[in-house]
Parts: sequence; C-alpha cells; structure tokens
Amino acid sequence: MPHRHTTFSKFIIEDQRRRGGADTDLTALLNDVQTACKFIASAAARGSLAPSAGQPAVPAPEPGVNVHGETQKPLDLIANEIMLRTCEYGGKLCGMASEEMEEPYRIPREYPRGRYLLAFDPLDGSSNVDVNLTVGTIFSILKAPDGVDEPEVEHFLQPGTQQVAAGFALYGPADMIIATFGEGVHGFTLDREIGAYTLTHPDMRIPDHVCEFAINSSNARFWEPPVRMYVEECIKGSSGPRETDFNMRWIASLVAEVYRILIRGGVFLYPRDARPTHKPGRLRLLYEANPIAMLVEQAGGAASTGRQRILDIKPMALHQRVPVILGSKAEVERLVAYHAAYDRGEELTFHAPLFGSRSLFLASETAALG
Repeated sequence: MPHRHTTFSKFIIEDQRRRGGADTDLTALLNDVQTACKFIASAAARGSLAPSAGQPAVPAPEPGVNVHGETQKPLDLIANEIMLRTCEYGGKLCGMASEEMEEPYRIPREYPRGRYLLAFDPLDGSSNVDVNLTVGTIFSILKAPDGVDEPEVEHFLQPGTQQVAAGFALYGPADMIIATFGEGVHGFTLDREIGAYTLTHPDMRIPDHVCEFAINSSNARFWEPPVRMYVEECIKGSSGPRETDFNMRWIASLVAEVYRILIRGGVFLYPRDARPTHKPGRLRLLYEANPIAMLVEQAGGAASTGRQRILDIKPMALHQRVPVILGSKAEVERLVAYHAAYDRGEELTFHAPLFGSRSLFLASETAALG
C-alpha cells in the first residue's frame, strides 16, 4: 500500500529525482494545476449554492455558445477562469489554450514568462452538471519552442508525443487527479482532512480482460461498418463470435469513462461517423485526445483514431477534432484491424440487423481474430 503521506507534490519531486534531477519549474506548474483543480472541485461540489468564501473571485459568468457551437454552463466559465487565474502568475507558463477560448490565452505582461504551455478542458462532461454526475478537468503540458515567450497558435500545434505531462481531475464521490509524467500513471485522491491530493493508486495498469465497451448507441445509424461490426459482435455476447458477454456503458463524461477503463478495463469509442458536422471526429486533439491517449498508453493500453495512433497526429488547428478509440490494447488493435480491412475494400458480408438497421460484417477479419 502507498504511504498515506505521499502527496501529489512530494510524489512529483521524488519522481524527478529518480529520473535524473528535479525540474522545479514543472513541479511548480503542476502544483498550480492541482490547486486549480481543488478550487474547481469545490465549485462543482457546491452546485447551485453560492460560492464559498475561499473560492477565487471570478467574473460573473455569462453562458453562451463557445467556439465549438456548444451551449456553455456557468460552471464551464467558472472552471476556465479558475484555471487561468491560478496558473497565469507563477512564471512557469508563456501561454495557455482552453476549450472555452477561441485563441490562445496570453499571460498578462505584469507576470514573468516561463518555458511551458498548458492546454486544458476546464470542465469535461459539463452536460452532466445538471444531473449531478462525475465531471472533470483535462490538462496537457508542452514545452514552448526555444525563444518563444508570446506563443501563437502554431506553437501549440505539437504532436502528443511531445507532451511533458498530462492528466485529468475527477470531481465525483471522491475527487482525484490521475496523472502521468512520462513513466507510468498514478492516481491521487483528495484528502479533505489535510487538503492534499494523496497517492492512492500507484502504477495504474489497464486490465487485459475485457467485458465492457462504451459508445453512444444513439449514433449507430451514422457509424462506419468497422465500428458497427465491433459493437454487434459485443452485443451478441457468448452466443456470438467473441463467446463472451459484454456490458455497455455510456456516461457522456470522458474522464469518468477513462477512469473506469483504468480500473476495470474495456474500450471507449467516440468514432468518426457519417454526419458532416462531426467529421473527422468529435473530441478535441490538443486538450482531450492527446492527454488521455498519453495516460492510456502509459497504463499499457492503446489509443487510436481507428486508422492512426493518436499521439502521432500532427495538429493542424488549435481546436482540431479527431475520432477516438481507446482502452485495452487488444480491443483497440482489433478495431484498427477492422478499419484496415474495410479501407482495403475486403469482402463484406451482411449479417443480422444492429439496432433495427442492416449492418456489415467483415467475415475475413472475424475469422482471423477469433
């Protein structure tokens, strides 16, 4: 069992020492991020109550429609302001990018500049706020190019392999931070008695055994054939080609879905579909898909678009969207194989209907993979 006094801050310092030396700038930045997560956790926990006395003062939120055409919740804007205000003054950043802001955020001139970039989704799963389900914050840390202290959009457009650290916070029955600093994935639970995130889940690994998948089945009519085939064979359960009964989950909160996969295994799909408004995907590459993919791979899993490793994608825009298939490695590889066979134009065989419509089955790949 981990020592109960291994706090998030202490773990970072010890991890850096093990790996050849302390990076005090990164440590300070990660501490700012965890402080922001504490404030957001407090704001999320209060729900419709008035802000607490200890919550940072933020502008009165005026929800509208963000850059993605999504209706904002008041807590979206509160969480965004908390992250900006908490991380801007420490002197470790030269810029930030947020889901809620069309352009990168410039560090105010009165604060010193640092050598890191922070990209974040301040409140993932905010559609669940009204029904009191788990939400969270996703973050990605990159190094700014040498000599850059006023970053432009292009300086954030780095592939996920360049991330220095990544993670997400969970605001739910227990508030947590799940993080990777490049070697392994570790979970920290907020101990409210001492006010610190404390190591509770060291060296998290995604289980190989799989009996769950997560996908929004209301979009089944838009899925590509490889995804429809995969879901169909899972639904057929023990009487189908997988000879295993699967459960389907869908929370509509990426952080909650990924945490479940880290604990219990399985696969999460937000795939490409036929709707023009959703091409080429739904989730944002820089501050959702990349940090989550880094975590999943560090925990022994895999993350793909179905056709490409997510961490290898060269971003083309700040708010670029991508399809996401992630989780237990064997399941992701199966889905990648199905996409490859489909793209090669291999023979398709019609099988039983899926959710009331005709579905396509890749007979050759099913035979090969069992």
